[in-house]
Amino acid sequence: MAKLTQAELERHLWQAADILRGTVDAGDYKQYIFALLFYRRLCDVWDEEFEKLLAETGDREEAADPDEHRFHVPPEHRWDALRKRSTQIGQHLNNAFAAIEDANLRLKGIFGDVDFANQERFPDAQLEKLLAHFEKHRLRNADVPADMLGDAYMYLIKQFAEGSGKKGGEFYTPRQVVRLIVACLDPQPGMSIYDPTGGSGGMLLEAVQHLKERGQDPKSLALYGQEKNLGTWAIAQINLFLHDIDDAFIAKGDTILNPKRYDPKAREFVDGLGAYDRVMANPPFSEKVWGYEVWSNGDHYGRDQYGCPPKGYGDLAFVQHMIASLKDDGMLGVVVPHGVLFRGGAEGRIREAMLRADIIEAVIGLAPNLFYGAGIPAAILVIRKKKPQSRKGSVLVINGDATYQAGKAQNTLTDQNVEIMAGAFHGFSDIDKLARVVPISEIEANGFNLNISRYVQTGADAESVDVAAEVAKLQDLIAKRNEAEAVMFGHLSRLGYVSE
Repeated sequence: MAKLTQAELERHLWQAADILRGTVDAGDYKQYIFALLFYRRLCDVWDEEFEKLLAETGDREEAADPDEHRFHVPPEHRWDALRKRSTQIGQHLNNAFAAIEDANLRLKGIFGDVDFANQERFPDAQLEKLLAHFEKHRLRNADVPADMLGDAYMYLIKQFAEGSGKKGGEFYTPRQVVRLIVACLDPQPGMSIYDPTGGSGGMLLEAVQHLKERGQDPKSLALYGQEKNLGTWAIAQINLFLHDIDDAFIAKGDTILNPKRYDPKAREFVDGLGAYDRVMANPPFSEKVWGYEVWSNGDHYGRDQYGCPPKGYGDLAFVQHMIASLKDDGMLGVVVPHGVLFRGGAEGRIREAMLRADIIEAVIGLAPNLFYGAGIPAAILVIRKKKPQSRKGSVLVINGDATYQAGKAQNTLTDQNVEIMAGAFHGFSDIDKLARVVPISEIEANGFNLNISRYVQTGADAESVDVAAEVAKLQDLIAKRNEAEAVMFGHLSRLGYVSE
């Protein structure tokens, strides 16, 4: 078979999605395409391994030994066996997925809750068409190397995110934003990397790519994560396996309410916090239901060192979880909405405590409309428990609101944009209309407000600077009003005017 180019492979896989359009909800059919892609890859690689072993040994039984394969695919559930079925194809697919999970502990749950058995949704004729499409090209390692297939998978994730609107941001962070975080944190061989809101696994994979580009050993990294959404967890697992990464450990579950760490001795996840060299994440923006009722009585894991975030904004719960998961000499990079930088009330008190502790190393403002379903600008916080001596007592503020490439529906960061902002971070010095080293004493004089335009103005948007300042004032007033109302209702309750 002729080898595919990257563009041809991506087009081939995206055409498979076209076959399902209209039959399955747009927000769901990615799970079916990803499951079939992974199944096809498993079967093709198994065949490839079998033929190689058979040529070497001449022994069919030894060549089929499960211990000789990366993953075992039971014979009655391999691709060729499935293609002999002409009726109830969906049920046979379900059976194959379940059998593969049962035969491979590492793949448990990998196919999620994908169900092809509903014949109204997936009639045999449509599944025959879909399988025939996947059969057009082999997906053996010799035909499609892991990096090539992994990149094509990332392309699919991006395409599905673009079509999912706001929901796309729940499982995909624009790759260039991830590259910027990784470039700033600069992971080194042998380090442990952790993403507490793992999404589709992009942060961990970019850390791997960072080492590859420098000719270093990416297999020396220890990769960990946690993801609440089971469908997204499955996407991440497939993503890692297709990139030929077998030894990443991503737990299922709610990071804030039920944090997990991997115990290498027990070879399983246990409750509690780990300690990592690099922590990076893009948590959900301003999560409304995040666990306030638990944290308001004191976090069981002691992560509320700087205070309890407000009920309607969980951003700083995720940030504090990341700080608590950091080694003493580690670094973290986290995406936050701009409100985290200037909102008052509980968030203002947490921000003040963090600044007084001198753990915030940099605030990097990003351009608007970079994230799917969120047109508002975001920022990256870079935090260290122990900052270098030369950086103590100050915060580097980088204003990237003019550092981007405009697009029709979505703005993007170019490689040059990433290089400029990462270079500014590592240089840690003043750059006209881009970056400034701000003494914490000045931030204190501004009420511990980290609104980026207070410290660095690009000159490209004088009007938006004023708007940002007014929004900051409004947020502060709203927070003060809410606090005053709480006090007033407390007094009225004690006087008997308001029932409990």
